Amino acid sequence: MDAKEVDKALGRLAEKRRELNAVDYSNPKYDELEEELHDMEDEFQEKYGAFLEKVLQEVHNSHCPENDVLLPIAYMGDGVPVELEKGPKKEARLILEANPLRILLRTGKDHNEVVWKA
Repeated sequence: MDAKEVDKALGRLAEKRRELNAVDYSNPKYDELEEELHDMEDEFQEKYGAFLEKVLQEVHNSHCPENDVLLPIAYMGDGVPVELEKGPKKEARLILEANPLRILLRTGKDHNEVVWKA
């Protein structure tokens, strides 16, 4: 799997999400943008889901083995809440980000640790 290809696709998906979030529900373009986003998410999952789920499983095994791995798109944006195996019980999230393709472990408001990088 070419990580650069995954990174570009994830970036396009994030951009489409930002575009949709900038439009009000009452805007006639909202439904069209939402449909485009869902199509892009389905295509992303079909093309890159298996690769990213394997990566996410490795990250989960290392940091939060009690939590189930979700679809990769769930980790975008605000990420997925997880319970850390080590250290004090803190609120933590795993976040999939592009440019460069990486997975962050966010603990607290401002602490981000890169736990995987392409």
